[in-house]
Amino acid sequence: MLSDAQLDRYARHLILKEIGGAGQARLLAARVAIVGAGGIGSPAIQYLAAAGIGTLVLIDDDRVDLSNLQRQTLFGTGDVGAAKVAAAAAAVARLNPDVRVEAIAARLTAQNAAALIAGADVVLDGCDNFTTRLAVADAAHAARIPLVSAAIGQFEGQLAVFRGWEADKPCYRCLVGTAPDRDAGSCAEDGVLGAMTGVMGSLAALEVIRQIVPFGAESAGQLLIADARDFRFRTLRLPKDPGCPGCGR
Repeated sequence: MLSDAQLDRYARHLILKEIGGAGQARLLAARVAIVGAGGIGSPAIQYLAAAGIGTLVLIDDDRVDLSNLQRQTLFGTGDVGAAKVAAAAAAVARLNPDVRVEAIAARLTAQNAAALIAGADVVLDGCDNFTTRLAVADAAHAARIPLVSAAIGQFEGQLAVFRGWEADKPCYRCLVGTAPDRDAGSCAEDGVLGAMTGVMGSLAALEVIRQIVPFGAESAGQLLIADARDFRFRTLRLPKDPGCPGCGR
């Protein structure tokens, strides 16, 4: 049963036939792990908290830097120097008292990934390095937890949902292979359009909600590519790799 305050807070969800009262109750009961409270995590945390996700597990070992504020709108100037997960937890508390935050100021690794995401209904990966992405993906696949993976570089973003344990769905390694790391530039080296992180983080939050309360077309097994320079969105089909070391036979 929703309280009177919740009926008001989530009224725009409740009138959507795809969500309604039952769907909102599922959101309030859900547990979502978010890896990275940076450019992608920042807007995703805001929208998932506003949506009433019951528990947000925030995993990040970084601190707020002045250079983050160009795109990480969850934070303000007064947060500079604070642990990102602590500042994010305070922001969520101001936004929605229905949401419980578990703030984990630690770097996710292959060794601790399974423990950090245990019990999650969905994992959202918005981290900034390939080694961590592989660790998140492997742990989510092993635990059969849907993985929403978002990435951004300069003017372009990518988004995909992975449920590789299903017979017709690829896992993250079907897309990227087995490389332990990739030589990719950072935001500090290459730059990034701040508003683009907001677009991709918001889309990632939408896909998390879709995994909890299914609606519309199936998104798992597809890759969304957004290009702000050319004002273009493309969706590519991701086939399952039968020889994949993660989910292949």
